[in-house]
Amino acid sequence: MNNKRHQTILEIVRSKEISTQEELQLELRKFGFDVTQATVSRDIRRLRLVKRLTPEGRNIYALPAVGGDMEQERLVQVLRSSVRSVEAAQNMLVIKTEAGMAMGAATAIDALTVIGIVGCIAGDDTVFAVLRTAEAAQEAREKLLRDLHRE
Repeated sequence: MNNKRHQTILEIVRSKEISTQEELQLELRKFGFDVTQATVSRDIRRLRLVKRLTPEGRNIYALPAVGGDMEQERLVQVLRSSVRSVEAAQNMLVIKTEAGMAMGAATAIDALTVIGIVGCIAGDDTVFAVLRTAEAAQEAREKLLRDLHRE
């Protein structure tokens, strides 16, 4: 059942702009899959779907780049080894790192295209990431903490 559901998710993401887990859940129901939000969340992680920004400024789920799994894991490892804390402040994230590691962390965050981040500025041990909204900042914080296994 998982394999068929996973294939359906991939087809949906290829053919439609899906911004939220709830939208994906509704689409899956149209194909006969009565799934919970938790199941959709797990499926997204297992399929390693990423968020990408459309030209209109919407964040949608997308397939990872070919060969991107190893690169994405490497970038997450950079974050795991350098980030000490992540805090949301209005539409910004304040990311504290080990001394001298902020530039590497900012580069990894930019490359991972974390949900809604417009751009990053790095100092020695702090990264400021600007997002479009306070809600996007909170979502990005939660995603980073999940990636870092710190939530």
